[in-house]
Amino acid sequence: MSILVPLLLLFLALAGAPLFTVIAASAMWGFWQTDVDLQTMAISIYQIAEMPVLIAIPLFTFAGYLLGESKAPQRLVRITDAFLGWMPGGLAIVALAACALFTAFTGASGVTIVALGALLVPALQKAGYKESFNLGLVTTSGSLGLLFAPSLPLILYGVVAQQMALDTPVSIDDLFLAGLLPGLLMLFALSLYSAWQSRGIERDHHPFDKAEAWAAIKDSAWEIPLPFVVLGGIYSGFFAVSEAAALTAFYVLIVSVVIRREISLTRLPLVMRDSMKLVGAILLILAVSMASTNYMIDAGIPEQIFAFIQQHVSDSFTFLLLLTIFLLILGMMLDIFSAIVIMIPIILPIAIEYGIHPIHLGILFLANMQLGYFTPPVGMNLFIASFRFNKPVMTLYRATIPFFFILLACVLIITYWPALSLALL
Repeated sequence: MSILVPLLLLFLALAGAPLFTVIAASAMWGFWQTDVDLQTMAISIYQIAEMPVLIAIPLFTFAGYLLGESKAPQRLVRITDAFLGWMPGGLAIVALAACALFTAFTGASGVTIVALGALLVPALQKAGYKESFNLGLVTTSGSLGLLFAPSLPLILYGVVAQQMALDTPVSIDDLFLAGLLPGLLMLFALSLYSAWQSRGIERDHHPFDKAEAWAAIKDSAWEIPLPFVVLGGIYSGFFAVSEAAALTAFYVLIVSVVIRREISLTRLPLVMRDSMKLVGAILLILAVSMASTNYMIDAGIPEQIFAFIQQHVSDSFTFLLLLTIFLLILGMMLDIFSAIVIMIPIILPIAIEYGIHPIHLGILFLANMQLGYFTPPVGMNLFIASFRFNKPVMTLYRATIPFFFILLACVLIITYWPALSLALL
């Protein structure tokens, strides 16, 4: 019986049962096996509702969806082109920067591919870039912003880690700072590759135009203050992450609906509904996962796994290499939100035993998951881009190969050079 139940849960998961039901059932089974009152699950779920920082998730998500539904993507592309388009490979670098910034605020790489792809791919093609480069660039850069504040995966990792009562505190402010240099490393590496690809393309870059730059600034006048106010307020300690999320949602709502009127009052409820669908899925999985985490900690499962791994892996170098391979596979198979709430309670205690800082683990975890988004054969971004650009998925496989290896090198640097993530703390 003890073997049949896990096998049944695995079968249900593979058959497409909602993830939260499988996690909840596994937690209930574990508590029942150890004669723990099942009311413990309700207590664990209620603990989630008591976390002040949790309110940042729905508010940042709502703001991100509002930005995606407005004309902010077009203005973002215009202003980045005005200030970066003069560089060699300027338009490609514009695409990278715009996608990274947009993903940082929306928290979803698929949304970035859909929202910005229609603007960037034709523009790159018109500038003379090869089709394979254009498709690979947009498919890859759709996930670049996951390491930049106020990325939802960064916030969610902090929420999960804070529930584990670690000796080393994990603050979301520190995670925001820790992701900055690794994220810039990835942007810089792809920018160099883009500049190299632009050799011989005369139409790619243009002289810096002060008039166009000023016009782009005026066009984006309402969006420009947002990152400076929000991130500046968080880093300076002027307000907390949850307060920054409330300010962001309110500001974007007023600008999009009242001032610019790009989202009508009749369309606003639809945007709210779509954004809260994602939030509901995240919070539901997070709630039952916390119950499952409490069971695993009480049962000593991370310690048992660590003891088993330690028999075969004696040093942190090998552990990190195996973890990288595992996370790439995980990133292909599972969305980043589910991966965080399911795997971090298992991986984090083991990583700490190998001397890995929890902040560093969070950054390398997200960097690997970011890479997994477009890792063949089943990376989610590959299929989103295939649908968005009406191209065979094999075409996307070939297009993303150079970008994959460039970012894999960056991921290995992030993984084996902890100072890059911890230098600003």
